[in-house]
Amino acid sequence: MKISLCLIVWNELQGCQADVPNLPISEFDEVFAVDGGSTDGTVEYLESQGIKVHRQPKRGLNAAYVHANEVATGDAVVVFFAKGTLPTGDLLKFRPLFDKGNDLVIASRQLPGSVNEEDAHFFRPRKWAVMGLAAAAALVWRREGPWVRDVLHGFKGWKREAFKRMKILDVGLSIDIEMVVRSYKLRISRIEFPTREISRGYGETHFKIWPTGKRLLAYLWFELRRHA
Repeated sequence: MKISLCLIVWNELQGCQADVPNLPISEFDEVFAVDGGSTDGTVEYLESQGIKVHRQPKRGLNAAYVHANEVATGDAVVVFFAKGTLPTGDLLKFRPLFDKGNDLVIASRQLPGSVNEEDAHFFRPRKWAVMGLAAAAALVWRREGPWVRDVLHGFKGWKREAFKRMKILDVGLSIDIEMVVRSYKLRISRIEFPTREISRGYGETHFKIWPTGKRLLAYLWFELRRHA
């Protein structure tokens, strides 16, 4: 099986400088990036490291994943967000799980042995919100196989044919929970493994909890009325 590694980036120069030197590039059949419109030197840095950068034809997180699946040449794609918050060594865990027949593989911050950036705090709104969404999605749509605990983590991999079957929307930012829900509805094999996330050391997240949450709820309402 050929596996493509895709970096999803948008003004992540510092994160790329921290993570790119540690990527296990030789373990992948191709490495490229999908850029959402960086202006901070991210694109220039990645190209200086020999990583081809594809500019998104459409804006939005969903569009980045859709474009990654279209331009990849591998049988499977693994996406990684170079922000200096996740262990690059976990990229080595995908191939064995694909080889076991899994079509969707998610690096989870919710499993035993994992670490979420909020775990050091008493108040954990993001973590609790993810757990609530995960439970609701499994209750409504899962009919077989394991249920996914971390439905909002972008660090994941998939087989390209399975992605095509999912018919992912190319607008919005529902991609993470959408892939899980579609895997439930289409009975696509899935698995999680624990990962360890630390706090972002620079800048701010692109996805604020309240506006992001409203858009995800709107997606779930849409999915309730959507055919498999």
